[in-house]
Amino acid sequence: MSNTAPNRILGLLLVLPALAVIVLLFVVPLASSVIGAFETGDGFGLDNFAKAFELYTSDIIFTVVIVSISTVLIGLLSVAIGGYLVLGENPRAVAILRWLYRWPLFIPFIVVGQILRTFLAKNGLMNNILIEAGLITPLQAVSFLDWRGIVIAFVWKQTPFVALLVSGAMSALDRSTIEAARNLGSSRLRILFEIIVPQVATTMMVGLVLSFVTMMSVLSVPLMINAQSPTMITADIAFRINAYGDYGVANALGLISLVASGCVGWFYLRQTMKERA
Repeated sequence: MSNTAPNRILGLLLVLPALAVIVLLFVVPLASSVIGAFETGDGFGLDNFAKAFELYTSDIIFTVVIVSISTVLIGLLSVAIGGYLVLGENPRAVAILRWLYRWPLFIPFIVVGQILRTFLAKNGLMNNILIEAGLITPLQAVSFLDWRGIVIAFVWKQTPFVALLVSGAMSALDRSTIEAARNLGSSRLRILFEIIVPQVATTMMVGLVLSFVTMMSVLSVPLMINAQSPTMITADIAFRINAYGDYGVANALGLISLVASGCVGWFYLRQTMKERA
């Protein structure tokens, strides 16, 4: 009992640096942004939100739709990659895929935006390859530097992260059920979606929620790939601050983005609590 107080003090001293970083770098800026979103010239009100929805409703809808489409595609590709790594029968193909799919993990979003800007342009590498292959003519070449380019960038960058979680969870499953299903004549596709995916659904949801939140916060990709309207909320926030110094509307847009991300997190927590109950 005599050592309880010193141990508590030592534990508190060990926690204080991490707690200070969280408070100074996350809690204080978040509180300042929330307060700033409601601040007006006459005190506090909803004027910033009214102006944000008046000017950027289409961009808010565009952001949610683009990120949602990207999240669905990431989930499908992650299941496909993880399923082939677990059920694939060609060792060489499995080894190549295991080595290759992880590379985008180490590339920052700003580099992804620059790479795809040169790859997806009308005179970019993709169209030049298709023209050289005789698949299209120069007049048929089109630019993908729009919403499609943003989706491609998000899916290419975030799929390895979710696939890494999903494939790890799949590899940890008891293979006796998989082998039993194979012995009964089930196809690999049926085994994947009826036996494996339900068992790794929670892990996949964690990865998809984290990817959704990450994509909601990316600025470099929409600025580099989609320079037209509508665009994503992050580009609008940067524009309001850099062009007008309007932190009120920028904070309101940031809070709207936070609410959208929070809804996804709430849905995940609700499903998790329901499964545990």
